[in-house]
Amino acid sequence: MTAVTQDFIQSLPKAELHVHLEGTLEPEHIFSLAARNGIELEYDNPEDVVAAYDFHDLPSFLKIYYAAMDVLRTEEDFYDLAMHYFRRAAEQNVVYVEPFFDPQAHTSRGIPFDTVINGIHRAQNDAATELGVESNLILCFLRDMSAESAAEHLAMAEPHLDKLIGVGLDSDEKDNPPSKFADVFAHARSLGLKLTMHCDVNQKDIVEHIRECLELIEVDRIDHGINALESDDLCTEIARRGLGLTVCPVSNRFVVQNLTGDEIRAMLARGMKATINSDDPAYFRAYMNENLQVLADEAGFTRDELLTLTRNAFEVSWLSDARKGHYYEQLAKVGQA
Repeated sequence: MTAVTQDFIQSLPKAELHVHLEGTLEPEHIFSLAARNGIELEYDNPEDVVAAYDFHDLPSFLKIYYAAMDVLRTEEDFYDLAMHYFRRAAEQNVVYVEPFFDPQAHTSRGIPFDTVINGIHRAQNDAATELGVESNLILCFLRDMSAESAAEHLAMAEPHLDKLIGVGLDSDEKDNPPSKFADVFAHARSLGLKLTMHCDVNQKDIVEHIRECLELIEVDRIDHGINALESDDLCTEIARRGLGLTVCPVSNRFVVQNLTGDEIRAMLARGMKATINSDDPAYFRAYMNENLQVLADEAGFTRDELLTLTRNAFEVSWLSDARKGHYYEQLAKVGQA
């Protein structure tokens, strides 16, 4: 069996479909933005920030995650946030991204919606031109806020539909089922947007949430979705529809103390389109290459398995068929090398 080397993983042209831009806010960047905006931090240095990353489940992670966002204030801040991520992506040969952003986390702090999306969009344009990283943006609603708030933010987004490819749903899943947002997602679909929703690992009522995603919301993709494996009929339907599942191994190891390598392999065996992603890489200290490498090193994933996972990401992306074909050709060259 050919070893999976760092060079091999680096050589793979990759698509990332589950990364929160706010989750790419590195400790050093937190300090530089705080200095720019005259914000006093409770930490003395970036190392202290990392030391404070004491999370063991979703709520404990979200508490730290939202607090750090306070340094993001201006359009230039959001531009810099996105460009920092795109540069890291380019360094790891990530050629296509469908990143998430959480506007409610910013408008609730008094930051205008336009400030957020315009800064990110400028970075997308520059990343395509300067770095060769193509991207399409996904607006995520916070599920622990009201459906009315989600609808208000979808209305804010309507003048910017040319900057968006889809909508998603994230944040604390407990007692916040997909059905809560059925009307908002139906309206988003009517606007021509694609639909995805987080179904986080091992959450309360998670299997029923996945069922609602399929039967009520009729999503185009599922984020995480590991617990679908608890239901044969859900697995069969996900495979039949060819729906992508955006799995985040290192994130899973932090939040549920399980890399979920066995589960990812089980998805592949059932014909489910599992993909690998970094989720909130600044917090979990692992971008795309590190997530793929840990699957190889700790779960024994082979080159062929990693090629399949990587191809799946392009296949279930919301790119045009022509662009998918372009990336399939690049990936095939690596597989034949």
